[in-house]
Amino acid sequence: MIARGRSPALPLPMDQNLSTSVQYVRGVGPRRASLLSRLGISTIRDALFHLPFRYEDRRTSAPMAELRIEETTSICGKILSAAVLSPSSRNPRLRLLEVVVTDGRGFLKAKWFNQTYLKRLFKPGQEVILYGVVKPDFRSRDRLFSGAQSFEMINPEYELIDDSDDEGLQLHTGRVVPVYRTTEGLSQRQIRSIMYRIVDDACRDLRDPIPRRVIGDLAFPSLAESLHNVHFPSDRFTPTEFGRGASPFHQRLAFDELFTLELGLAVLKRGETRKKGIAFAPDGSLASRLLSRLPFRLTAAQERVFAMILADMRSPYPMNRLIQGDVGSGKTVVALLCMLSAVECGYQAALMAPTEILAEQHFITIHRLVEDLGLAVRILTGDRRHRDRGALSSGEAHIAIGTHALIQEGVSFRNLGLIVIDEQHRFGVMQRALLRKKGANPDILIMTATPIPRTLALTLYGDLDYSMIDELPPGRTPVSTELVPESRKALVFSAISQEVGGGGQVYVVYPVIEGSEKQDLRDAVTGKERLQERYPDLNVGLIHGRMKAREREEVMAEFTQGRIHILVSTTVIEVGVDVPNAALMVIIHAERFGLSQLHQLRGRVGRGERRSRCLLLSYGASEEARRRLDVMVATTDGFRIAEEDLAIRGPGEFFGTRQSGLPDLRVSNLLRDARLLETARQRAFALVEEDPCLENHPLLRRSLEEFWGRKIELFKTA
Repeated sequence: MIARGRSPALPLPMDQNLSTSVQYVRGVGPRRASLLSRLGISTIRDALFHLPFRYEDRRTSAPMAELRIEETTSICGKILSAAVLSPSSRNPRLRLLEVVVTDGRGFLKAKWFNQTYLKRLFKPGQEVILYGVVKPDFRSRDRLFSGAQSFEMINPEYELIDDSDDEGLQLHTGRVVPVYRTTEGLSQRQIRSIMYRIVDDACRDLRDPIPRRVIGDLAFPSLAESLHNVHFPSDRFTPTEFGRGASPFHQRLAFDELFTLELGLAVLKRGETRKKGIAFAPDGSLASRLLSRLPFRLTAAQERVFAMILADMRSPYPMNRLIQGDVGSGKTVVALLCMLSAVECGYQAALMAPTEILAEQHFITIHRLVEDLGLAVRILTGDRRHRDRGALSSGEAHIAIGTHALIQEGVSFRNLGLIVIDEQHRFGVMQRALLRKKGANPDILIMTATPIPRTLALTLYGDLDYSMIDELPPGRTPVSTELVPESRKALVFSAISQEVGGGGQVYVVYPVIEGSEKQDLRDAVTGKERLQERYPDLNVGLIHGRMKAREREEVMAEFTQGRIHILVSTTVIEVGVDVPNAALMVIIHAERFGLSQLHQLRGRVGRGERRSRCLLLSYGASEEARRRLDVMVATTDGFRIAEEDLAIRGPGEFFGTRQSGLPDLRVSNLLRDARLLETARQRAFALVEEDPCLENHPLLRRSLEEFWGRKIELFKTA
């Protein structure tokens, strides 16, 4: 259907007037249209959803005799004079327009530099409203009122009381005034006037795509009323309420966005559940044999989630399930049991990981666990693109493990039945769909160690069923975390000596592989050399992403076997690495890492019986970085860390919507609007249940297609 390059800010049906170029709006023209395009405004629709980012209360004006220096305020008075001056003999080209205004009790000079064309607007005797920052006028020698303080405003916003530029309306003063993101060459006054013409005209005949009963049940205002008030609020509302996005009009627009997002997810989920899938019927023999070989028992949470997945696999519809669990909760073992269940039924299983080192770690772990069961495991990464392809296509390989190389052209499976995707947020909906095409509607199981509050997980993974492993295996030791400033880095060396001296091993993580003149950062290569010099009797290893796969495997094998005492690394060991004897994690330049990264890195220790520590070595931190580090010291609770991460970074960066395959959210805020999201989800899924193809809601269907853009190819709505 409709497949445009970028989605609009909010769902709206494709009406001819809304798709009209802004160039044809009165007062715009080609030059201003070019400036507006820098802001992402090309059409009337784009302009409607270029919402103000803040509001200013300009409803009251201050008496001139009571003005305060550095106060931002409105004043109202009559023009006494308007003159063009040359204020500088050194720069004779500089021109200053000076307009003197009085309210009968005081006076003020408004000054505009190099805007002499405004002089024709300001005529003596006219009433004018000015808005700006009050400054002292030290140069004034002519006190019009004895003893009065002289004030001035530089480049204030203005509005002539009889100004008919915008149909006699006050848009720039005397009201709650919207403030927009703008660009060089386009003033606030200009964009505000353009916006008023667009909003006023477009809202007259705007059709509402959201079903009337949905909006009516929730007592929301109409779409036209909401758009008009968000841009130009009535006097009944305060700038604070509007600035927080808490007005009923902002909430209506946020609901529309979330409702249409969830509507797409509901259509996708229903389409997948109606496809014919594989009805697995395992007898559990392979899973039982694996469980008997494990040196531990599954937790109750692992057993519960495994049972959920088996129930999905036995159904005749394709499984789409997400397993969420904190670092070390045992997701991989559950996934392996599911893979064995598929293999037992004559199908192949594939596990896709986001990085080569994680794929290699999974390969080593799984190969070691299943080789005695008579199963063949193969790995396919960037370094091994061609080596094991034949084993996959022939069916010789029962289990395939790899990176995105698994979805490349030329890679085929004989009978792919189950796909396991690790750290889904790094791949996205599109890549998941590509991998699914490698089989005949295989089941999909997704794992993530990124803790996300349930409500928000339903947004990112809204087309999936959801399971959580909310219990850590017994014997996991708590990890104590300490922030170490550069001035106390001797503590780090002492901790390393103590740990290795007691028979333990250490991770030391750096932000970069090699040093650079552009970045004043400690690097892994230099760090490894200096640590080896400091500890000549110890074996210091190095691992990073530029090494070949075989080299990384050899280093990890030596570390796992205890032959490397200190492993210097970059974030390649962020996920998947499991060495119980390593109980000390040192993170260099901890201020440069994100919260999720820090939490994942810390999860590499605390996997054995040794007392575990994580030292965050900081070389000075911004306020935001310090906040991240304080959170790490305060808690090991992954969900609390995720909530803080979401609050610090914001939803867009946290979720990475471009990678996830979801449309951008520009109006709603997933933290502020969490309850609204739940309501939108319930309403959207209920509507798709009763009208799967939206045949009874053609306007809404068109709105859905426009909102999702190219991603609509994922939905089988036709």
